[in-house]
Amino acid sequence: MIYLRKAQDRGHANHGWLDSWHTFSFANYHDPAFMGFSALRVINEDVIDAGQGFGTHPHKDMEILTYVLSGTVEHEDSMGNKEQIPAGEFQIMSAGTGVRHSEYNASQSDPLHLYQIWIIPERAGITPRYDQRRFADISGRQYVLTPDARHDSLKVNQDMTLSRWAFKAGETDRVEIADKRNVWIQVVKGNVQVNGQSATTSDAFAIADEQTITLQAETDAEILLFDLPPVH
Repeated sequence: MIYLRKAQDRGHANHGWLDSWHTFSFANYHDPAFMGFSALRVINEDVIDAGQGFGTHPHKDMEILTYVLSGTVEHEDSMGNKEQIPAGEFQIMSAGTGVRHSEYNASQSDPLHLYQIWIIPERAGITPRYDQRRFADISGRQYVLTPDARHDSLKVNQDMTLSRWAFKAGETDRVEIADKRNVWIQVVKGNVQVNGQSATTSDAFAIADEQTITLQAETDAEILLFDLPPVH
């Protein structure tokens, strides 16, 4: 099963200072058919006005990943972290037993564009944790999240991996999928095909019960590929 989730079919909320697209049910957007996918619970694509952001608020028992596409995030949390996350960097926060944080656009002149992704952890009640990473200039496949921080990736408390994958126009690759595993592909930019189905910037694919998929870039492209545990 390969399902194409078109960008324009996502939930949408424009709050003036925040323009947000919701892949899965979130806040006032509710669709019983899109409550999450395997361990993925939230994929929000946000554009935040200059100087604006999310004031201090709590989270618990969730792995929260931020990928900054343009601009810089100003982050502060109850663990004592006060950091800036510029474009191209990933930030992971394990909320665990509970954490409070704020996220603002550090610029007073330019918008901030990011993905915020919530991942259900393998178990509840872990110790809160924060990390961020700038990976090498994007080329080919780069592991971003793994359960054991292998390949110099960030650690995630779930049986999953996340890869950032850059393609040149015309490049093709194959992905073998282990038995009962699920794959989510988020197209960050460009045009790609998965087993012949075309997608463009901000589209996504939900993939289950497949053994192999073929990726082909119609243009220069970047994707996020989540290898996810079986659905119980």
